[in-house]
Amino acid sequence: MNLGSALGIEKNPRPITEYKELIEERAGMPMGMYRLNPKVDDVIDKCGCIGPDGVRFAVMGTLETGGSGCMCPASAFLKALLRHVISKEKDVVILDMEAGIEHLGRGTARGVDAMIVVVEPGLRSIETVERIKRLGENIGITNLLAVINKTDDPGIVKEKLEEMGIPVLGTIPFDRNLIEADLSGRAPVDVGGPAVEAIKSIKEELVRRFEGG
Repeated sequence: MNLGSALGIEKNPRPITEYKELIEERAGMPMGMYRLNPKVDDVIDKCGCIGPDGVRFAVMGTLETGGSGCMCPASAFLKALLRHVISKEKDVVILDMEAGIEHLGRGTARGVDAMIVVVEPGLRSIETVERIKRLGENIGITNLLAVINKTDDPGIVKEKLEEMGIPVLGTIPFDRNLIEADLSGRAPVDVGGPAVEAIKSIKEELVRRFEGG
């Protein structure tokens, strides 16, 4: 289940990286040069959509590689967009990323209040967390938190995370209601179940931490 379907959005908007004319217009320059600070303050409204609960949603997309030509303007465009939404937008911003932080530069990372890693009960997942923690520290992300997923017994996983100095916000149990929600195209919150209740508790814990309670 991706973020869009979790929000109850039936069809994801077109990825921003596919707006090639817009990217070239805003970030491209002659002689293969590109602008480091293109205009991006209207991109989410232009390229995104509004979810059922009023959440603004956009898909960044991926950068092509190989023989597709120079992607420097697109890379500069996405980095500028990330900087804008993190540092300029007054709303809460959630970035749903792949298992890594290559998307974030040092300047962007300074605006991130916290990075939450979703950890599954397995060695490879824990190794990925170690890598993310190391990379995050290199670019200035110091507030790394974890959520343990798909288990009723966080046990040894929680112990290993705490040994790494990573606080655990909570645990989400394996819940077939999430599978049902995904297959039916419904937001999990509209289906309910133990996992949704756990996520609500995690949200409350996150708010408590930032409010200093």
